[in-house]
Amino acid sequence: MLLKRWWHKRRRASVPADSSGPRITFFGGKGGVGKTTCAAAYALRLANNGQRTLLVSTDPAHSLGDLLQVALGSKVQRISEGLDALELDPEKALKRYLDEVKTNLRQLASPELRQAAEHQAELAGLSPGATEAALFDEIVRLILDSEDYEQLVFDTAPTGHTLHLLALPEIMGAWTEGLLARGQKSEVEWMQRAPEADDRSRRAGAILQRRRERFAAARERLLDPARTRFVPILNPDALSREETARMLITLGERGIPLDTLVINRVLPDSADGQFLARRRQTEAGHLAAIDRDFAHLKRLRIPLAESEIRGLSALQSLARQLAL
Repeated sequence: MLLKRWWHKRRRASVPADSSGPRITFFGGKGGVGKTTCAAAYALRLANNGQRTLLVSTDPAHSLGDLLQVALGSKVQRISEGLDALELDPEKALKRYLDEVKTNLRQLASPELRQAAEHQAELAGLSPGATEAALFDEIVRLILDSEDYEQLVFDTAPTGHTLHLLALPEIMGAWTEGLLARGQKSEVEWMQRAPEADDRSRRAGAILQRRRERFAAARERLLDPARTRFVPILNPDALSREETARMLITLGERGIPLDTLVINRVLPDSADGQFLARRRQTEAGHLAAIDRDFAHLKRLRIPLAESEIRGLSALQSLARQLAL
């Protein structure tokens, strides 16, 4: 009932904005439910339909390259006609993020304080949340600067990490707003000591203003159902069903658009034997509970494959089933 209340509230509040730019789809859920496989198959389906698609893994425990049987890294790599892929590396993302911060500090800090400012930046890179912030910067860059693609498909980390990541546009936007407001009241110490304090202050303000605008643009796209959707993946078992219920409530509170979930690895009708018959009976109870708890969402059931899915040819069959 709680899920239904926030769902209807979100539907009334959703006002589609400008739908320019790539369509964005996040696949998420409990670890081990098949997010990577479903995300890759869906991206392949889009490419098969003639849409230029970029498939991105944000999970630090990367398995996308193994699934595709391709050595992936942080640079875009062609997978098939119309389909590119990459794996975001948290350590490289953090290094790039800190390098950008240091570059700005070299331009803004007075010479006598420059070394101390860079040291503070290094310490900030060791703080909790720094890697997530850097990873979010990479996601913002992909969301806002991927004009060559019609579709972006994200294979995300397990639920908790993903929800924190999706909350960052609001958190970092508020943080930047605070810095700008503080800068309007008084100059920070290392600017006051510089002879060109006013000019450096203006440049610092311009940098913060640009970051604020990019965070705001990313947040707008993430909350726009004409641009973004989040597709939870779950298996017909109690643990992933319960985690999905919690995830949907949090997504609703964040305003993330959601209309479909994928129930993965459902026993096919052709499976037989006494063991599977008992297993099917247990599974039927979970499927009935999923239909009851998530009746407000479209529910797509994907049967359990007979063998391990690896490589493009194996993904093609699943791609045909993922009519999202």
